[in-house]
Amino acid sequence: MLLFRWAILFLLLVAGVSFAFYAGTGQAKYRRFGWILLKWTLLAAFGFFAVLIAERVA
Repeated sequence: MLLFRWAILFLLLVAGVSFAFYAGTGQAKYRRFGWILLKWTLLAAFGFFAVLIAERVA
C-alpha cells in the first residue's frame, strides 16, 4: 500500500516536470505526455482509494 502511494506521488511529480518542460520549451509533446500521465495516474489513484474505502465499509 505504501509502495502504491509513493508510485502515485512519483508519477504526479513526473507529470509536473513534463508540464515544466512544456512551459520552458513550448513543445507540445511534453504537454501531451503530461496530460496522458496525469489522467492515468489520477484514474489509478481513485481506483486504489475506492478499493480502500470499500474495504473499510464492508
